[in-house]
Amino acid sequence: MRAERRERTSVRRAVTMITVPLTAVALSAGPVLVAAPATAAPAADPAGPLGGPQLAGRGVVVNRAPGVPALPKINAGSYVVADADTGDVLAAKDAHGQYLPASTIKTLTALALIPRLDAARLVRPSQHACDVEGTKVGLTPKMQYKVSDLFHAMLMMSANDAAMTLAEANGGMRKTLADMNAEAKRINAHDTLAGSPNGLDTDLGLNVRTQHTSAYDLALVLREGMRNPAYLSYMRAIDFKFPAPPSKKELKKGKKVGGYPIHTHNHMLPGEREAYAGMIGGKNGYTVAAQQTFVAEARRGGHTVVIALMKADRPPSPYAAKLLDWGFAARGKVQPVGVLVAPGTPKSSEKDRADGMLPDEPLASDSTHRAWLLVGGGTVGALLAILVLFVVLRRRRRLEGLRYRSAATPDDPGH
Repeated sequence: MRAERRERTSVRRAVTMITVPLTAVALSAGPVLVAAPATAAPAADPAGPLGGPQLAGRGVVVNRAPGVPALPKINAGSYVVADADTGDVLAAKDAHGQYLPASTIKTLTALALIPRLDAARLVRPSQHACDVEGTKVGLTPKMQYKVSDLFHAMLMMSANDAAMTLAEANGGMRKTLADMNAEAKRINAHDTLAGSPNGLDTDLGLNVRTQHTSAYDLALVLREGMRNPAYLSYMRAIDFKFPAPPSKKELKKGKKVGGYPIHTHNHMLPGEREAYAGMIGGKNGYTVAAQQTFVAEARRGGHTVVIALMKADRPPSPYAAKLLDWGFAARGKVQPVGVLVAPGTPKSSEKDRADGMLPDEPLASDSTHRAWLLVGGGTVGALLAILVLFVVLRRRRRLEGLRYRSAATPDDPGH
């Protein structure tokens, strides 16, 4: 009995020695799961959002000024109007809200790959690239294409097969996505996560958790890209002869390469049905999940305005024209609501978004609540809990063994 009591005391001591440190670790690590109520607002970044505190809001933000017309009514989840020359954000709605980009992500694909790929290099697409879903220029593995041809197809007519082939030319999908996300980080487009080079989402098993951007970031990307002459030339192109295998008639004439015309999908360029005076270039996008997305720049009177809109309810040209008109009327008159930051490290805590927390739901700003899983403390606690259980069970087995031996051995040692 004394041995049994000693063993029980030993077990209690072992449990106390381990559970006290476990409690201390759990308290210092924080809670394993913290869920905000459905009606709670997300926690504010103490340093404020990138570009200025007014850009934290999800609604429309604008500083009214005498003589400046009211903002047009735009049925879109998010938009930004900015002076591309100064970087002043003139008005915005949910500027940092994260949404599916659709084909506007191709502006980032071009920004990342144009400096990395020789425009004259010949590339043969894989059958996988040729068979991609959505809009295609009609590539075939039977011939090689110049990189510049592929950029024309991707940015003019939003060709998904051209985007995939450019990714292959850059070393494959994994490397290309890494390059795209590194480029986004370089220019401080921290709302952006590229999951594809072409913007397809559900067809590739992607959702807003695994691929997203914001109106603010689209403005950053296009503004940076338009500073590159090659990028600008692709964006401004309206018609282009795309190479193709020669027809029988062309072969008889001795031609080794045929071709067909491709035409821009930006209906706001000069001569198009929704032409906008001063339009420099832009990129549209659409998927069922993303709805209508668009980013564009226009220049009038020596000034450039950039607009971006996401999750619009209709083809974007009329909305874009209204936002551009307002931007030209407002620039230099309204107090900016924020700024498009320059590439480099901003004076904001935004530089460290990878804080070890994983979202439990889509990141689009129309979400009603967010719950976050804190990984580190939970892992440590689980390991220590297993160790406690192991020690307790081992002690119990030993105690039961003592009981068994005590019952099997008579008290009279001479029997």
